[in-house]
Amino acid sequence: MRMIGLIGGMSWESTAVYYRRLNEQIRSRLGGLHSAEILMRSVDFETIVNLQKQGRWDEAGEILAKIARDLEDGGADCLLICTNTMHKLADDVQQAVSIPLLHIADVTAAAIKAAGCDRPLLLATRYTMEHAFYVQRLRDQFALDPIIPDDDDRAVVHDIIFDELCRGVVSDRSRALYLDVIARGKSRGADSVILGCTEICLLVGPEHIDLPVFDSTALHVDAAIEFSMTKQTPHPRAAQSVAS
Repeated sequence: MRMIGLIGGMSWESTAVYYRRLNEQIRSRLGGLHSAEILMRSVDFETIVNLQKQGRWDEAGEILAKIARDLEDGGADCLLICTNTMHKLADDVQQAVSIPLLHIADVTAAAIKAAGCDRPLLLATRYTMEHAFYVQRLRDQFALDPIIPDDDDRAVVHDIIFDELCRGVVSDRSRALYLDVIARGKSRGADSVILGCTEICLLVGPEHIDLPVFDSTALHVDAAIEFSMTKQTPHPRAAQSVAS
């Protein structure tokens, strides 16, 4: 199998979901004591959050690009940024390395299209719901028509992510608030729901929602497993060494 590089810690609560699901999927496929080949760098999330709040995205991009290069140098064959929000910097990260970055919006959108849905309600951080990097990608590259919660609902969704889920707090009250947001989205014509923040799966899932649910975390992991299990090609760094 090929090695999966994880840029994690944003937050570590959802990165733990990545780690567990990656290993569970490999064990399910291969049996025995098999586990995934993973190289992970977990950041101090407080540093990243402060850069987000101050709009210092270029500096955050430099941090992630440096991590990406380190993971590639360490032998990673692909990269995953274990958060939707930081895919705002996906192009910067991809440009820093020669191995593929598996984009979380792409794998999520592909699953939505395959299911025959086209008006997903996007639940995510304010950055993901309001900045063009995610929503416009769904529109331009996949011809989807995402529905964004109104301002009050965006505040609810965002605050619960940062004040609770990223801190390991999962409450019935917050689940009810999310389900109310989803109900309002459905009334506006949503035919499905994107769990577009990697922590949201800790709070709600298909068992709570009467629409098709697309969990970006699970879909991202599944794409990484498919990549890892395909025929291995020489790592770019190894190929350079042979050439020299």
